[in-house]
Amino acid sequence: MSNITSLLKNNSQHYDLFITAGKVAKEQNLSCYLVGGYVRDILLNRKSTDIDIMVEGDALTYAKILGRKIGVPKIVEFEEFGTARIPYDKFEIEVSSARSESYTKDSRNPKIEFSTFKDDMSRRDFTVNAIASSIHPDSFGELHDPFSGIKDLHKGLIITPLDPDTTFDDDPLRMLRAIRFSAQLGFDIAPNLLDSISRMKERMKIISWERITQELIKILSTKQPSIGFYALRDTGLLDIILPEFSIMQGVEIKNNMSHKDVFIHTLQVIDNAAELSDKMEIRFAALVHDIAKPQTKRFINGKGWTYHAHEVVGIHLMRKLSKKMKLSNELTDYLCKLIKLHLRPISLAMKGVTDSAIRRLIVEAGDDIDDLMVLCRADITTKNKHKIKKYLNNFARVEELVKNVRLRDELRAFQSPVRGKEIMEKFNLNPGKDVGRIKKAIEDAILDGEIDNDYNQAWEYMMKLDLKSI
Repeated sequence: MSNITSLLKNNSQHYDLFITAGKVAKEQNLSCYLVGGYVRDILLNRKSTDIDIMVEGDALTYAKILGRKIGVPKIVEFEEFGTARIPYDKFEIEVSSARSESYTKDSRNPKIEFSTFKDDMSRRDFTVNAIASSIHPDSFGELHDPFSGIKDLHKGLIITPLDPDTTFDDDPLRMLRAIRFSAQLGFDIAPNLLDSISRMKERMKIISWERITQELIKILSTKQPSIGFYALRDTGLLDIILPEFSIMQGVEIKNNMSHKDVFIHTLQVIDNAAELSDKMEIRFAALVHDIAKPQTKRFINGKGWTYHAHEVVGIHLMRKLSKKMKLSNELTDYLCKLIKLHLRPISLAMKGVTDSAIRRLIVEAGDDIDDLMVLCRADITTKNKHKIKKYLNNFARVEELVKNVRLRDELRAFQSPVRGKEIMEKFNLNPGKDVGRIKKAIEDAILDGEIDNDYNQAWEYMMKLDLKSI
């Protein structure tokens, strides 16, 4: 295929932009191309929203003019990199000058040199991303495929345009991107690339955690995330970037008693979660839910292997990992909550379900109760048909109670019907812990089913409390 004009026309929303972008390039006497993932995805008939435009010349001036043409008067400039972002409300547009880039041995920041279209294409990470389409009016839709990337698309192969050692040395993040694209596209990684990653893996240490985390989240967002994590393990990259998960591998046998391989179990849970939900945060929770099992693993004679309090220790380890990975406070709190609670529904399913236990679970999980239940269902990885049938029947009862909309909506905003001001007035108290203890005693009585969530019953219960003993 030498021209993809018909494919570009298929998305009328983008096509109008391409026509405008080409006209601006002609007015500025610049060559102008669609590059990277957009061209790859359109050839694969995949949906693509991020648009990368490359010009041979001054990308910043070009981006300012293009921005004004499409109604975006203010662009985001990255002058040192020769790139600009046009924050269009419909989709993201990145504009860059043709360039080459590389890292020094100990730098986390790439060295940028402005260059030609040919040089820019040669610096691309993989052949499938080194395909370009002109959007200049005089050559609109013409494909440029200097490294036979279209053939590799048909083969389903991830391979570098240049020697992989040079490619990964120039930008070590490409090792992680190779694995991400393999998982994302369902492509094989060329054997010489896998060998190179194993040799060059230490170079990943110079890459910033913001960029690493972004790639890991993209792996988690794929259809079958385990593909990416097994590749991380097999190449040794996992040891470099996430040793917290490398140590999950392996099975110990003592007194003829063994345990699950926690690493394999974790990847099964991630894949299960991916089948149940597209929400990346749940998949992330699946990745970290057993993070503390290696540290809490103990063998008890007569009982076998235990991981006592791994959900508690896991919160501490998650906060440390979060700092390293530069996660947001919101995501960190979410993950810690699901780590803390991930055994609770399972425990209810195994021990029998009581209304008060369900109430407590719903209140503690809050708005994340649905995500918690997805995680817990994903955590069912036993192959024993008898056990799984019994377990799923019990678990279904828990799910059904949790799904009770009336109860859930009531308890999400749950608090003592008797307010703090009334308690202070009745018992002549100042604001402080004593008021909180009385409110908690009332709330516990409601959660335990001793009284209904009713003002009069709560008042009567409060008046019978022995204030010295609570």
